[in-house]
Amino acid sequence: MQTRNTKQKQIVTLVIQEAERPLTVHEVLAAGQKILPALGLATVYREIGRLCEAGELQTVIIGSDLPRYEMRKHHHHHFKCTECEKVYELEGCSAELKKLVPKGFKPQTHDLTFYGLCKICA
Repeated sequence: MQTRNTKQKQIVTLVIQEAERPLTVHEVLAAGQKILPALGLATVYREIGRLCEAGELQTVIIGSDLPRYEMRKHHHHHFKCTECEKVYELEGCSAELKKLVPKGFKPQTHDLTFYGLCKICA
């Protein structure tokens, strides 16, 4: 089923694309309300759900944090600032990680998150 290209969907998509980092629903709402003040929390949840179902967004889970959302893209890792708690994308994946796997093991996937201070908080 194809979803309509509503103004709310366009705004949610635009906010996530322009952020260039994974956002929580509340971060999407706050940024979206700067463009469309009437944008509501239920609408943001609904549009994010539709975008995930359509394969346009992917969910980023880091520890026990609330889910964050980013545009679907190639494999990459994340950095979480321990001060402001924002999550940033790290491009690429090092082949060196494969050397950490014990002999005889066959990993299917992996997830790596660095923690520390972002350049704004440092």
